[in-house]
Amino acid sequence: MFYTLIVALVIRTLLFEPFNIPSGSMIPTLLVGDYLFVSKYSYGYSKHSVPFSLIPFSGRVMMSTPDRGDVIVFKLPSDNKTDYIKRLIGLPGDTIRMQDGRLFINGQLIEREKVDEFVYRDTDGNVRRPTRYKEILPGGLEHFILEEGDNRRLDNTREFMVPPDHFFMMGDNRDNSVDSRADVGYVPAENLVGRAEILFFSTDGSASIWEIWKWPFAIRFNRLFNGIH
Repeated sequence: MFYTLIVALVIRTLLFEPFNIPSGSMIPTLLVGDYLFVSKYSYGYSKHSVPFSLIPFSGRVMMSTPDRGDVIVFKLPSDNKTDYIKRLIGLPGDTIRMQDGRLFINGQLIEREKVDEFVYRDTDGNVRRPTRYKEILPGGLEHFILEEGDNRRLDNTREFMVPPDHFFMMGDNRDNSVDSRADVGYVPAENLVGRAEILFFSTDGSASIWEIWKWPFAIRFNRLFNGIH
């Protein structure tokens, strides 16, 4: 049992760690009830690579710079404890601004293409029908975002200048995300935990853990083992 625990700790610290999605800030990329693996080696290691940040040291070792568009788990800068997952939008030295719901990076309007209406039920049980867009980031990465309108609380911001060794994060569910536009702020490189890689399980929440007969109907089989982009 001791050796099994040691092996599990090494894998979780150096290779992969499982996480689950409790909120809708990354819809449509990630849904509430998704379970995923995060690669711990992608950006090197910091004290937050270790469970509960138990090893006290500063900075990162074996640091690799994240790519714009990566979906990243990080520790919330305000408490260095809470796990958040967002998409990396701004690299050190970038300027980021929202104007009328449109994203500008280094003064360049980021292209988006309307796809369709995306219908989902939020955690309060309300049905939402935002517009789904395909957004194309500098470098060519394509991903989907949701917009309920272009004049919401965070659709018009000041211009942010990303400091050295920090990153600017945003949720794909743009009008329902607490991110670097407000509250979260810039994320230090030290706070990165890892890159989201693959979904290994997903449930729509309609079955309790003891309702075994409902499990087959609650599992989102079409999401299992999908890569995260």
